[in-house]
Amino acid sequence: MSRPPTFTPPPCARARVLGTERGDFAVLDAVPRTPARATALLLPGFTGSKEDFIALLEPLCAAGYRVVAVDGRGQYESKGTDRQESYAQGELARDVLAQAAALGGGDGELHLVGHSLGGQIARAAVLLDATPFRSLTLMSSGPAEVVEAQRDKVKMLSDALSVLSMDEVWQAMQALDPPQDADTGGGADMRRRWLAHRPAQLIATGAQLAAEPDRVDELAAVGLPVHVLSGERDDVWPVEQFDSMARRLGARRTTIAGAEHSPNTARPQETAKALAMFWDGLPAA
Repeated sequence: MSRPPTFTPPPCARARVLGTERGDFAVLDAVPRTPARATALLLPGFTGSKEDFIALLEPLCAAGYRVVAVDGRGQYESKGTDRQESYAQGELARDVLAQAAALGGGDGELHLVGHSLGGQIARAAVLLDATPFRSLTLMSSGPAEVVEAQRDKVKMLSDALSVLSMDEVWQAMQALDPPQDADTGGGADMRRRWLAHRPAQLIATGAQLAAEPDRVDELAAVGLPVHVLSGERDDVWPVEQFDSMARRLGARRTTIAGAEHSPNTARPQETAKALAMFWDGLPAA
């Protein structure tokens, strides 16, 4: 899971609730001091939250962009149900379209960014209706299902969530992979976020990651400008798959040196610069 450097928003951002026709969603809303050039909607990955983008907020605001990072339904501070069908990919994609509408996005006014699972949900939203979006950035998000080792991990997690409490699963995960930030206080924030996730959301979206079909050609046919961004190493999808996907899409391709699956937390300044350069280079909507 991504480990944000802090759970405290920077001065440019505030935590608030975004009301939509499909319910309320917890967001971090970062607004530049000068009129925003555009708005970016950021979707987190599996087991993640809006805080995974927290280190991007100040540099993107400094570049002139309003940034809204969101907890999807059943993630951290956004409410969810105990029914797995509530988290079908199509339902989550429609949530994204509702969030875009609530942000006042007209035709082609929003930049959409999805990290890992969030990228596949973002892709599904664009395939339902691309009109609200000016561009799509797939951050460390591959063309189809995750690699076999990750599918095994997802199954193990789903099996555990079916019989154990969230706290029991957390304790088991820490025994296998102690948190790097346990001595800094960050471990308490990570635990609080984990306990707030809905188990049904994790089981349903984990199954999606393990079975996602290749929809690259469908996305290419939409004609939306796409940016494929990743670290130089990745254990969820091979980096070569990102390269191939970018070629198939005719997309901009950025590799962040020194980063792995979460360039947003590992190299936030470089990642923010790459995002802003992509957005800056697009013609007006």
